[in-house]
Amino acid sequence: MRYYMVAGERSGDLHGSNLVKAIRKQEPQAVFKGFGGDDMQQAGVAISVHYREMAFMGFVSLAFSLFKIFRYVRFCKKDILEFKPDAIILIDYGGFNLKMALWAKANGFKVFYYIPPKVWAWYQSRAIKLKANTHRIFVILPFEKDFFRKYNCEVDYVGNPVLDAIKAFQPNNQFLDTYSVVPDRKIVALLPGSRKIELKRIVPLMVEIVVRNPQVQFAVAVVSNLPEALYKPLANKPNVIFVREATYDLLTHAHAAIVTSGTATLETGIFKIPQVVVYKTSLVEYLIAKWLVKVEFISLVNLIANKEVIRELIQNNAKTEIVNAELNRLLNDEMYVTTMKEGYSRVYQILDTGSASENTATLILKYLNKKG
Repeated sequence: MRYYMVAGERSGDLHGSNLVKAIRKQEPQAVFKGFGGDDMQQAGVAISVHYREMAFMGFVSLAFSLFKIFRYVRFCKKDILEFKPDAIILIDYGGFNLKMALWAKANGFKVFYYIPPKVWAWYQSRAIKLKANTHRIFVILPFEKDFFRKYNCEVDYVGNPVLDAIKAFQPNNQFLDTYSVVPDRKIVALLPGSRKIELKRIVPLMVEIVVRNPQVQFAVAVVSNLPEALYKPLANKPNVIFVREATYDLLTHAHAAIVTSGTATLETGIFKIPQVVVYKTSLVEYLIAKWLVKVEFISLVNLIANKEVIRELIQNNAKTEIVNAELNRLLNDEMYVTTMKEGYSRVYQILDTGSASENTATLILKYLNKKG
């Protein structure tokens, strides 16, 4: 069968690549095309548009990018019509993929949504649109199943693909030597995000933390799809190293982490690294989000645990003094860290339901082969 996939972000590219591998295990002759990145391409997907071209984020930046978005929507529709897939698999990236789901379903394509947008967080009525414009939804957070049920929408909980990626990870035994890590210093991982706007707002704060802690070895998780200039304020600091495309290796050795909200908070938690979440945006976007968002937490760790396991320092709380005090607690307060790791263990137990990629692949093939 032929599958058209749409992933518009780095994490979607990773999870999409693992899904492709899982489908190929059961259907070796499957053909894939779509929007994605290097991971999906290496898994055998013919990439029409790389996700680095589609890195839009935030209400304001999104408004200025509408023309570009609509151009990619038109191209995607044309590409799908030419490819003639048996199924379209949409992965996260809600703003774009919800438009594609509406069009694809109306044009007779089978539409599967893997990792749907976080409609439980804000604009919850989008659940109705998801139900109307997809044939099946595969969710990766346990509480999503109950949420969608409120809208008479039956979904499949398949487990979390972050666990798949981490379980498949093979550590690099030469990591410490490769990056000349000073052996007698504690290592703090800096995970500033994978979008330009995130780095522009968080990197200056991280610089201040670095300067205040000369005895600590800070390691910045650099991603290849972002311009080097975004990391420049952290360069030439004697206690900073840059780790490129090796975040899991970094988390294997880190003693603590400062993380921008996102999938990285969950990855850091699964590696059981003590962390603090920091997040800053513009005042306008913050006020809009505060009005729209319906959940108590922003980090996946806390959302899954349904309580505060890790501290979230957002907007006005994302100040140097507050972040620095929390970092020192993570590095020195053993009881605090022990409690946090117990929370991590509970989150892992909740999520560990087998391979999300293989579960999703099995269900997609089941629904495609189902008669009637």
